[in-house]
Amino acid sequence: MPQESHSGFTLIAGDTLAALLRNAPLPALEIRILASHALGLTRVQLITQSERPLSAEEAQSLAELIRRRLAGEPIAYIVGQREFFGLPFIVSSAVLIPRPETELLVELALERLPQDGRVLDLGTGSGAIAVAIAHQRPDASVTALDASADALVIARKNAEHNHAGVQFLHSDWYAALAEERFDIIVSNPPYIEKNDPHLSQGDLRFEPADALTDHADGLSDLRIIVAGAARHLVEGGWLLMEHGYDQAEAVRALLHSQGFAQVQSWQDLAGIERVSGGCLHR
Repeated sequence: MPQESHSGFTLIAGDTLAALLRNAPLPALEIRILASHALGLTRVQLITQSERPLSAEEAQSLAELIRRRLAGEPIAYIVGQREFFGLPFIVSSAVLIPRPETELLVELALERLPQDGRVLDLGTGSGAIAVAIAHQRPDASVTALDASADALVIARKNAEHNHAGVQFLHSDWYAALAEERFDIIVSNPPYIEKNDPHLSQGDLRFEPADALTDHADGLSDLRIIVAGAARHLVEGGWLLMEHGYDQAEAVRALLHSQGFAQVQSWQDLAGIERVSGGCLHR
């Protein structure tokens, strides 16, 4: 019978999902996600059809996904999707995988966004932040930009699929904005230092390096964002930025140096200072 064998794992036509869950070298949750994607089954169908024998084509398709996961590829890239702020987002190797801790940035922006306010998302990637804000606040005018044309293709698809009104611009930080001003500027920029060993570990090995690291000390893009923010914020507007686990103090210093008020940092669910920001008062 046709079979696939990878890293000691064999999946044979005629095997059942129940048997796969007992014997596969991956956590059961990951197997269910991959099986749902490969076989086009819902979670309930995975249960009700757990004893159904796999066809040769199904066994080959699922074994290939398991092989990719065993090689370390992130689940989100394998299935092409990740949930963020309760919404489904298309992802590919052109964009970072949206992470739960970034939802804090969305929550803080929504708390400070006035009625009919204007939001700018710098370095939007998959569009997760901009789309989540626009979806929650259809009254707002949301602009998102990125220097990667490939990322913008994904971001536009995500806005369309989630029925969110977002204007996208191909831009290196503020370059394409002229004199436009916003009530809120948000950003999750590259902030990993160039020699950080985490870049060669886990999911980060598969994600776009330019979206992870500034290829410098981890603060260079944050410096650019802080330095240019006053020109594009209204009086009383907020700049909110995600940063690394050990960068909060340095980012607060950057904000103070540019005259921001109410400078503070906020902790994510793990208790890590994940977002820092300040309010502009001229």
